[in-house]
Amino acid sequence: MTALNARTPVVIGVGEASETITGADYAAMSPADLAAAAAHAALDDAGVTAAAAGIDVLAAIRQFEISTPGAAAPFGCSNNFPRSVARRIGAAPARAILEITGGQGPQHLVNEFAHEIAAGRAEMALFVGSEAISTVRHLQGKGETRDWAETVEGPLEDRGYGLEGLLSPQLMRHGARAPMHFYALFENARRARLGLDRAAYRQEMGKLFAPFTDVAAGNPHAMSRQRFTAAELAAITPDNRLVADPFPRRVVSRDQANQGAAVLVTSLGKAQALGVAPEKMIFLRGGADVYERTVMEREDLAASRASVRAVEAALKAAGVSLSDIGVFDLYSCFPIAVFNILDAFGLAADDPRGLTVTGGLPFFGGAGNNYSMHAIASMVRSLRAKPDALGLVAANGGFLSKYSVGVYSAAPAPFAPFDSKPLQAEIDAWPAPPLTDAPEGDCTIETYTIDYTGAAPRVTIVGRDAAGGRFAAQSAKGDADIPAAFERDEPLGAGVDVTADASGQIVVKALRPR
Repeated sequence: MTALNARTPVVIGVGEASETITGADYAAMSPADLAAAAAHAALDDAGVTAAAAGIDVLAAIRQFEISTPGAAAPFGCSNNFPRSVARRIGAAPARAILEITGGQGPQHLVNEFAHEIAAGRAEMALFVGSEAISTVRHLQGKGETRDWAETVEGPLEDRGYGLEGLLSPQLMRHGARAPMHFYALFENARRARLGLDRAAYRQEMGKLFAPFTDVAAGNPHAMSRQRFTAAELAAITPDNRLVADPFPRRVVSRDQANQGAAVLVTSLGKAQALGVAPEKMIFLRGGADVYERTVMEREDLAASRASVRAVEAALKAAGVSLSDIGVFDLYSCFPIAVFNILDAFGLAADDPRGLTVTGGLPFFGGAGNNYSMHAIASMVRSLRAKPDALGLVAANGGFLSKYSVGVYSAAPAPFAPFDSKPLQAEIDAWPAPPLTDAPEGDCTIETYTIDYTGAAPRVTIVGRDAAGGRFAAQSAKGDADIPAAFERDEPLGAGVDVTADASGQIVVKALRPR
């Protein structure tokens, strides 16, 4: 390492904390307590417990319950979450940051502050995040409450929600309001591209995720440690009901989680001054951060080109190819997020290198916006155990909307700054399909989903009219015939009759099978 610049950024410590409501040591920890426990673990991992006072940046990931404007935390929350964590670990950072919403946040922070440390604008940065969603629901179900409100003094860089350009108003007006609905539209668009029927596609999703359950089974912080076969994941049963076509419940991100994670990054010179063991140090070799178009503006709903380009850019920055990667964690909130990368690079679902180091969001746990902090923590431990390997973490936010990638190694390497702005300009210049709120003539279904989470099934579609205009539509409330027709016949590529109601909503009136 003597040949490396002393400003080379290095990850020196990672930590995780978790609890389950059935655990013998269950303490119903607050998000701040979980994050602080993970932060203590990261300092311990680096062997620099006494160095907390030297942290000059503490950046935190938003909890789900404060990720949208007007949202209220059921048990209250800190007015300054990063400083609540700092107070618990004896830190007094000059900068306290609350990152924007999205699962890309943890990897984005590593990418951002690697550059800040390399440039001498930061010395030691701690990134933390946590969720206590399972505890909140558990206590509410028992009629209990907690007081997790805190007021902490000190400046806070609140970066806002980062929702601009994320939402598609046409889809939101027509039933696609939760991530599950958007991803189901992507998933069925991919099914159309592959020409698979529903049963065959469920098998593909099961084959993808069955190995993830094996990884989760060996992870002490996983919320589910139950192994499933591909057939069990694909079978529709009372315990694995359809939630939104084509998703059975078990292939959807598991938001019932009580988990915290932390990552500690500093300069090589500082790490050496603190006496951090060389075998603890992990180097960021390359990265990328991009934003995709809104869903309705994407030419291909079966894939996210921006995510793929981000992986390509991160590999290029690292000077390696995908075949050089030995350890992966591909964001796995829904199968399509993983399939998107596999399809683009020709990887198999059973790639012997594995596709996750945690067990994935449906099984390890979808710890809100913070999942990839756990992925980075697991990646660091994996690379310490395989010091000759390269690792790739791909982190996703929104609806395949925000994508951050990091390439890591245990082998010492100089830091080469990377800039995603040219790539973002390329993405912004991609052509978009024309949109219409008044579809005319013969219309065809591009993709669809059936939402089973409400009082009765309801259909949402994305279609094209005779002029090629893209539109969204929904079956009328209380209409049982349209969902039944979509269940009975193959909707993908079929004709559809739509009409606008008095409120301007586009309503699905009839399915015309191919």
